[in-house]
Amino acid sequence: MLKGKHIVLGISGGIAAYKSASLVRLLVKAGAEVQVVMTPNAREFIAPLTLSTLSGNPVITEFFSANTGEWHSHVDLGLWADCMVVAPATASTIAKMACGVADNMLITTYLSAKAPVFVAPAMDLDMMAHASTQRNIELLRSYGNIIIEPAVGELASHLVGKGRMEEPEGIVKALADYFAASDDLRGKKVLITAGPTYERIDPVRFIGNYSTGKMGYALADEAAARGADVVVVSGPVAVKPREHGVRVVSVESARQMLDACRDEFALADIAIMTAAVADYAPAHPADKKIKRERTQLASLELVMNPDIAASLGETKRADQLLVGFALETDNEAENAEAKMTRKHLDMIVMNSLRDAGAGFGTDTNKVTVFFADGRVPAAFPMKSKADVARDIIDLIVKL
Repeated sequence: MLKGKHIVLGISGGIAAYKSASLVRLLVKAGAEVQVVMTPNAREFIAPLTLSTLSGNPVITEFFSANTGEWHSHVDLGLWADCMVVAPATASTIAKMACGVADNMLITTYLSAKAPVFVAPAMDLDMMAHASTQRNIELLRSYGNIIIEPAVGELASHLVGKGRMEEPEGIVKALADYFAASDDLRGKKVLITAGPTYERIDPVRFIGNYSTGKMGYALADEAAARGADVVVVSGPVAVKPREHGVRVVSVESARQMLDACRDEFALADIAIMTAAVADYAPAHPADKKIKRERTQLASLELVMNPDIAASLGETKRADQLLVGFALETDNEAENAEAKMTRKHLDMIVMNSLRDAGAGFGTDTNKVTVFFADGRVPAAFPMKSKADVARDIIDLIVKL
């Protein structure tokens, strides 16, 4: 899967840099073209000559060559790369990546990268466990970077704990697995609903909820990155898709969302209903702003909104996959499975407001996935929504 891929390997200044020679050799052996970018400190741990010999390309360590004045364009590197791997990624480099401190060629290349970025942390166990490092790693996850988790083992300090960089074979496998999965939705059309719906009371007031659309757009980005033709029917949100080619149909109310979904669903292979659709709407929305001084609005008559997932479930063909979401506060599993049956879903993703860090407005989520065919539910720990999206799409591909 790596044959012909352009890979930028960023090496920062840690003892694990000695493994970079093996990593370059394995990548080249797999058919990739490798361009090494080193931080100044990395040169203290491994010689650029070694890496240049193994990669077949000059190693870049500075913004320009001192002898000739030749400029090394981080922008060109970012456009050239099919992926970037930072291995080892020290605590300092991770912090600079998280905060955009562009003081060396590795960081400027990272900030210019258009392709996926893999980060393989390597440091002593206490540095790895420190709150600032964990925060920075989570920031990188939230940006869409893929973290190759370090292993537990003996470290340079001779202490034993988590912080040992993944072995070169493991890093190559992570890249190969990513590219193997990157086309597994090629040719598929995916419909995703995202965000809240707003149900007008008058031109300036509405009934709504706290949904930000982050989960739906993370799913859209993941599906698009894996080759799908993606359309998002979106309620009012501030987020936008990161992947090129994701089409957004903007709506406001539940009825508008239903109409748009019906138009798109007939051609869809997969539909994922993440939107937090308002259950009710005002029966008689005012066409002018309701004035408190003139109108004593003691009550508001409501009517039930259409159930979009259930409506699509009634017309679902055998060759279509319909996935729903259930945000619960009690009897979570029972309520989610009942909703899956009632709406003719193939799969439902349940999260609970009782889990801190899950639900509306967060960058993380904790989900359990149930299946209509009776297979064992899949439960995942708290993760970034980008990682949760990857887990969900993996399960959809298996179905």
